[in-house]
Amino acid sequence: MSEPLWTLDAFAEAAAGSTRGDVGADITGISIDSRSLEPGDAFIAIKGDRLDGHDYVAAALEAGASLALVSEDKLSELPENGRYVVVSDTLEAMRKLGIAARARSKARIVAVTGSVGKTGTKEALRLTLEQSGKVHASAASFNNHWGVPLTLARMPADADFGVFEIGMNHAGEIIPLVKMVRPHVAIITTVQPVHLEYFDSVEKIAQAKAEIFSGLEPGGIAILNRDNHQYDLLKFLAVNAGVSVVQTFGEAASADSHIENHASYPAGSSVDANILGQEITYKIGAPGKHFIKNSLAVLTAVVDLGADLAKAGLALDAMRAPKGRGEVSRLPMPDGELNLIDESYNANPASMRAALAVLGEAPVTRPGRRVAVLGDMLELGAEADRLHGELHVPISEAGIDAVYCVGPHMHALWQNLPREIRAHYSENAKDLEDLLLGEVRSGDVVMIKGSLGTRMGPLVEALKKEYPPADDIAAA
Repeated sequence: MSEPLWTLDAFAEAAAGSTRGDVGADITGISIDSRSLEPGDAFIAIKGDRLDGHDYVAAALEAGASLALVSEDKLSELPENGRYVVVSDTLEAMRKLGIAARARSKARIVAVTGSVGKTGTKEALRLTLEQSGKVHASAASFNNHWGVPLTLARMPADADFGVFEIGMNHAGEIIPLVKMVRPHVAIITTVQPVHLEYFDSVEKIAQAKAEIFSGLEPGGIAILNRDNHQYDLLKFLAVNAGVSVVQTFGEAASADSHIENHASYPAGSSVDANILGQEITYKIGAPGKHFIKNSLAVLTAVVDLGADLAKAGLALDAMRAPKGRGEVSRLPMPDGELNLIDESYNANPASMRAALAVLGEAPVTRPGRRVAVLGDMLELGAEADRLHGELHVPISEAGIDAVYCVGPHMHALWQNLPREIRAHYSENAKDLEDLLLGEVRSGDVVMIKGSLGTRMGPLVEALKKEYPPADDIAAA
């Protein structure tokens, strides 16, 4: 029988809480969502912007939670016969649990930040490190002030490797998170003009990303993108923070880990690379140059963490782009099929350019077209219209045949597009749905992308409902 994640005594001590009721001795997991809770989980009642977890304590206990971690000032509102660990502040208690989990761990830890590619890089690290030991990695994009401590608190004591994604919207947000995680290796995928609503310049964004160096363990390693315009600043900030080893990845041979040759195909790429002086050939099961570039950082970290490079390279063939982040679906149509690239989860200028490049590389059988359905990129501040308007350049370079634009900022792009590739402009995504369903045709490759708040995801689902994916049909 496997060891519990926490014993009750260790959990209560770490959270600085007191027990009430008939609390079980062992805790097998940690949950903050009563809907996905598994029997044996400890339910932590977090108060968020919209919901208060204390309202769901009864449901969590009914679902088999071993206990509920609750705030003392809410205790009188909760079921009297409940199983509780009581604290003054549940979010702070979860943070303490995370710190305790990190303190007891002997795992080698890697943390990832960057303007683009954090989640894909985190998932690739999970996949590659699993070939060499037990890996604990954050679920979804758990990269903020509650996601990071929750991920730490869930880390088993016997994990060999830990993989953490750390995000930010404002300066100062990374420091408390990385000081909890205390990584041995820190990766910055790239620094790009995102969250400009909250920053005066890209250099300010670089400074905020560089906060990740403040939590590196003594002797820790920083892995930086040699091709990024902010590289010199990031390296200076790393050295200034006391980082003794800075490694680089990039396309040119001057990077410590670099591409020697690569070939793209519809479902991915094959790569010849040099990783810290070691030659390796591998395949990546997700399309796009950005996946190739970030795989160099992943394999560099694999070496730094003491894992098996050859096995890690083989594992990348099983990598797939996640839903909303480049997932490719084949949608059968009456006279053939169309390929759908789902990039609907989020968007900024860098990820938009990367996605357009993937669309440009996609093979098309004429009269099929490369079709881009683009929604507003949010949080760009005063630069928003300019950054949207400039997308006509990568669209032209990618040879896109038709462009649908959604949102007030995308109107700046619409005005810059050649008339022959203008398909339709709409203020919101919902108004585009029927038109798009009626105009796509067999042979098309359709890429849908926009910030989450632009709600491009329902367009993806509408296409899949009208033309169910081939894999779903085969499974039915």
